[in-house]
Amino acid sequence: MKKNLRWKLLTIVAVAAAAAFAIYPPEDQVRLGLDLRGGVHLVLRVQTDDALRVETETNAEQLREQASLVGIELLSAGAAAPTEIRVEGVPGDRDQEFRGIADDLLQVSYDRRADGPGAYTFGMLPGIERQLREESVRQALQTIERRVNELGVAEPIVAPHGVAGDQILVQLPGVEDVQGAKEIIRSTGLLELKLVEDGPALSRELLLQARNGIVPADMEVVSGADESLGAAPGSTVYYLVRRVAPVTGRDLRNARPTIDEFNQPAISFSFNREGARKFGNFTGSNVGRNLAIILDNRVYSAPVIQERIADEGRITGTFTTGEATDLALILRSGALPASLTYLEERTVGPSLGADSIRAGVTASASGLIAVALFMLLYYRLSGINAVVAVGMNLLILLGCMAYVGAVLTLPGIAGFILTIGMGVDSNVLIFERIKEELGSAKGVRAAVAAGFDRVFLTILDTHIASLIAAAFLFQFGSGPIKGFATTLFFGLVSNVFTAVFVSRTIFETVLTRRREASLSI
Repeated sequence: MKKNLRWKLLTIVAVAAAAAFAIYPPEDQVRLGLDLRGGVHLVLRVQTDDALRVETETNAEQLREQASLVGIELLSAGAAAPTEIRVEGVPGDRDQEFRGIADDLLQVSYDRRADGPGAYTFGMLPGIERQLREESVRQALQTIERRVNELGVAEPIVAPHGVAGDQILVQLPGVEDVQGAKEIIRSTGLLELKLVEDGPALSRELLLQARNGIVPADMEVVSGADESLGAAPGSTVYYLVRRVAPVTGRDLRNARPTIDEFNQPAISFSFNREGARKFGNFTGSNVGRNLAIILDNRVYSAPVIQERIADEGRITGTFTTGEATDLALILRSGALPASLTYLEERTVGPSLGADSIRAGVTASASGLIAVALFMLLYYRLSGINAVVAVGMNLLILLGCMAYVGAVLTLPGIAGFILTIGMGVDSNVLIFERIKEELGSAKGVRAAVAAGFDRVFLTILDTHIASLIAAAFLFQFGSGPIKGFATTLFFGLVSNVFTAVFVSRTIFETVLTRRREASLSI
């Protein structure tokens, strides 16, 4: 008996020591959620139609180029909708040849529909549309996560949100520059290097004057800044550039803030192997022409290509040091596949978080003290047993959360208080059963053993039912609900251990040391 009791005591001490080690020091080991530490809570929606439109426009441009290579000049070919390509002006004598080209390029992803002589509409297949929407959300999630990680935020949360499948939850504990963080997260960050056909010009009309105001189908007008034309600082100028970018930010290997030859902030970037090959071929065949460096559909600079450039480039402009650092971060993390809109924003100040912690600690301590007084008054010395069991329950609960890296939130503190009540409830069941056994003229040791044995299945049954509820709360709940479910889960598991094992061991230890068995209950 004494040998078994010794092992039980050693087990309890080991568990308590492990839990205490896990949470020491508390300010470093216990992770606080947004509502306790302060920071920003954002819910964003990915505009998946943008990603579909980019895909459709790219396919339309490829169709136009392939038709042009074999001498088929189309009147128009472009995106009529995010999932539709509209083609007009197919020569009647080349119609069959065009349909063959279109089938080779688009048959896998689009349905073709004839709209009259020389006119076709290509509609994206539903399966392809659904796949592209899911991929755009997944890519946006990964890109935002990379950007948030580079911000240096401790313990950020970036996760899918809602049931529509196009929302993302971002929580940034400890962030003070909320607006700066929002701009970095939301910026599309699309870098394109395109050949300049004309410009810069002070107005769109001047730029297109030689072309009768018409933008060629394979070109586009992009705005930018260039004070060399005599324009006022910050004025807008216009460039006519090729629509298709031979090199984009997807070909980047790295980007970093730097200083240009005029000692002004700039951004240097380097390409990966495939990007370096494409950029080298492109610059080598266009020496002497201007190259527009376009970020988020704005020309930042348009230098002359002096010679073949293989793997590096630089973006100059009217940057501040902070802007150059932020843009380099955005480029390193990759471009977003679609634009984002903010559906919800909540900011929690550090002082409010500290107030929440004080209120939570006060509530927990008050509840524990009230419960302890009740147990001591009603169950006398046996109440000490219940208080020790509940205290160890809370210690194990904190230790488990620290070991798995769970975040403590304000609803989690509510879970702590609920754990205190559940721990006491288990002890009340056990103590009342022991009193009944003592009333049937059993010995003290036999009454204690019978009390724990007969209540064990009841405690196990109620805790398993509660664990199932906690699992559903965690699976389907939002952030605060998940915080409560996490605390509840670990509280239930530790409560079974403390109410049954720890409490019984305390009783056995006390009774073993007494010659005449008696119990204050």
